[in-house]
Amino acid sequence: MNKKYYIIPIFVPNRGCPHNCIFCDQKKITNETNEITPEFVEKQISLYLSTIDRKNSYVELSFFGGSFTGIPLDYQNRLLKPAFNALNSNKIDDIRLSTRPDYIDEKILKNLKENKVGVIELGVQSMDSEVLKLSERGHTSKDVIAASILIKKFGFKLGLQMMVGLPGDNEEKDLYTADEIIKLKPDFVRIYPALVIKDTYMEYMYNNGLYKPLSVDDCILICKKLYIKFMKNSIPIIRIGLQTTDNINVGKDVVSGPFHPAIRELIESSILNDMVDYIINNDFSNDKNLLIKINPKNISKLYAGSKKYFNNMVKKNNVSIKTIQEKSIDINCILVSSPTKERKMSIYEYLNLVK
Repeated sequence: MNKKYYIIPIFVPNRGCPHNCIFCDQKKITNETNEITPEFVEKQISLYLSTIDRKNSYVELSFFGGSFTGIPLDYQNRLLKPAFNALNSNKIDDIRLSTRPDYIDEKILKNLKENKVGVIELGVQSMDSEVLKLSERGHTSKDVIAASILIKKFGFKLGLQMMVGLPGDNEEKDLYTADEIIKLKPDFVRIYPALVIKDTYMEYMYNNGLYKPLSVDDCILICKKLYIKFMKNSIPIIRIGLQTTDNINVGKDVVSGPFHPAIRELIESSILNDMVDYIINNDFSNDKNLLIKINPKNISKLYAGSKKYFNNMVKKNNVSIKTIQEKSIDINCILVSSPTKERKMSIYEYLNLVK
């Protein structure tokens, strides 16, 4: 039986961060305003474990938000202690935290090792110096490289987070950032489209015509290319977009920007329909009546966005397509056929065929 993955989230807003990045209000993003205590961490562990089948699960405690390694060492250790105890007693399987690239050094990493932290995520955002400066990140791309190398040297799993659509950013710079991240060989990445959040300087810029966020469609076009780059280099993308909360939603604290609760599914739908388009153009250019066989778990992906990408693909190729759901079709594959021939392709095969 495959173990189910669970996260016990501990949000530490604005702790340890000496900068006010123009896009950031961690209290709104994390939906947490209270001071975090060791007792709170311990209670969260107990609360989550009470609903988890521990025999068939992999449980990770994750400190999100802020810059964990920037807070005083004593406070770090106090928060890590209940996590350390839970790990030693096999209540959880790993400890993860997020921090800034310029808040990593050997002393910090030695302390995290002693506390049995296994995964460190760095908020990279961009590897372009102009974008970092305009976003008031307070670190450089050299800081990212140095911190990543040191983290891997100490044996931690490395996660890198990037943002698209920041002030001064463009598609070329996003692709450059992805290429530079790939060189660092992280264990996984996250991609966050830049959103205009209430009470941030980026909201001021937006309201005064100094900043124009990406549209959802433009964001998907860029993120598709990033997705392909990372997947072709066997780097898992564990998240695209902020998680929807009571506050993080259009009409709440999201003022503008490419927010969509299922943006990853839209990106993957666009790629999947591009794959069907590729098959039609290369194998069925003279056929007008086609059949698609797909695993039932993928039908929502094929039809995501109210069939937007599917309908565009059908219209572009001027074909009629009947879709059949079959459990025998591998979840990573799709089969296209006409009365005289068929072509099966996996998403991995397709990603290696496109730039």
